[in-house]
Amino acid sequence: MKVDVKTPDGQELTWRDATESVGSALRIAPEFVAASTNEALGIATSLTVRYVRSAGRYVIKGVTNVATQDDVELNYPTVAKVGMQAIVQNAAPRCIFLTLDEEQDPLAKWICIADLTTAAGRILPPAVAAEVVRRGGGAARMEAIELLYGTAALAGLPPAQLIQQELGIPHRTASQWIIDARKAGRLEGVNYNAGRPAGG
Repeated sequence: MKVDVKTPDGQELTWRDATESVGSALRIAPEFVAASTNEALGIATSLTVRYVRSAGRYVIKGVTNVATQDDVELNYPTVAKVGMQAIVQNAAPRCIFLTLDEEQDPLAKWICIADLTTAAGRILPPAVAAEVVRRGGGAARMEAIELLYGTAALAGLPPAQLIQQELGIPHRTASQWIIDARKAGRLEGVNYNAGRPAGG
């Protein structure tokens, strides 16, 4: 799915737009517009998405659907197939940034989470993931859990599942590491509710 992500005023979104801090190391754009065209449905969709701290994630606040083909009628059955949550899930990693430098340093280099994703679709390179699992409960593990949990939760995806996949660990271990990271204050401002309906 191709998704175009812009600031609310239509500019390219950069690290400078990431003005909201979440967790201990992530910065996010507090609002963005994600646009995608579903050629098969003949519908172009634009979503206005805003971070809501009390929800701990990005929430869809506005939707515009436009028929791109003459034979397409915008009715409930057609629009219901658009997959708005999938658009948010695709866009969110492009709105999340982190730095390996000191945050207060004006020369700090900020990295977009989407730019970390490898060709294999992983956020952490396999060697880094193996090191995080092997090294015990140190700072590197907490940083990895914060990065993975924050990325998934903000996009409305199950964080434990992403952590399991990225680190090759069982669900029970992923859940415990999430608990440890939350107790350490690493997950402030991000949350995932398993029972929440998609797109809700």
